[in-house]
Amino acid sequence: MGEYMQNTMQKKPLVILTGPTAVGKSALSVLLAKSIGGEVISADSMQVYRHMDIGSAKITQAEMEGVPHYLIDILEPVEEFHVVRFQSLAKEALRTIYAKGKIPILAGGTGFYIQSVLYDIDFTETEEDDAFRSGLEQFAKEQGNGALFERLRRIDPKSCEILHANNIKRVIRAIEFYEKTGKPISEHNEEQHEKESPYQFLYFVLNDERPLLYEKIEKRVDSMLEAGLVEEVKKLKDMGCTGTHVSMQGLGYKEILEYLAGTCTLEEAVYRIKRDTRHFAKRQLTWFRREKDVTWISRQDFRKAPDIDEDAAILDYMLCRLREKGIVTERRKG
Repeated sequence: MGEYMQNTMQKKPLVILTGPTAVGKSALSVLLAKSIGGEVISADSMQVYRHMDIGSAKITQAEMEGVPHYLIDILEPVEEFHVVRFQSLAKEALRTIYAKGKIPILAGGTGFYIQSVLYDIDFTETEEDDAFRSGLEQFAKEQGNGALFERLRRIDPKSCEILHANNIKRVIRAIEFYEKTGKPISEHNEEQHEKESPYQFLYFVLNDERPLLYEKIEKRVDSMLEAGLVEEVKKLKDMGCTGTHVSMQGLGYKEILEYLAGTCTLEEAVYRIKRDTRHFAKRQLTWFRREKDVTWISRQDFRKAPDIDEDAAILDYMLCRLREKGIVTERRKG
């Protein structure tokens, strides 16, 4: 059966399915959930928001195929979402899923969110300093995001490898952490990462050949525009969403917002979305390569014959690994 046996396992089971953007995680997570009696927790920083369907490539009700999904469409775009809130909501979802005797599948591309749950990272070490953060925000406004990023690079170059200069909140958090503790936040995260996970887990990272992945990214952006991305951002703007909101700093949203403000052409905005999404995929892969106990799944290894269903072949491989690990005992439909 697909449900886990609580009395035979000391740790509760957890399956992680991640990888770079546009690699095909959502469809595969549904297939996996249906096969093992699982339910999906979204580890995505954008799909949590209502009214932001197109730009976040949000899974639809039809695509869920009846599989319960958590942490999707639960916040308004003006609300703040960060790793501490994610961790709290994800733990709540885990309790609900375990109470049903089901297996949780943590699926999405935000590596830090996944790590926060997998290793139960402690975020209570430092208290927020509003005055200090405001000063850094003002510095970024006056000197530019790049100048703030260089300030972080001088004290914590490792964090700069996985953060984007425009991710102001996380850049400020990293600088603040160093100022408060005297050590880089990347070092703190590595120490937390050395903790033993409280879960019996398998951590799958789905990947594809870079040219194919980039082609998928380009096509996805084109599809978003055809589906009405500009109109979606217009509606959000009319709702009072601005570039200061965390939600509107997401890829696709901030660029179209700039187009609507008249600071760039639509062609320029689309070019930047595609370029920055490619860069984002590279940073995601950099993060996952640093993770321990990861099972990499390369799509090209399952693309051996044109008549073979690629996702079905990957699913069989995952089920085999899950049986080896003792997380599931046999394939279970529904």
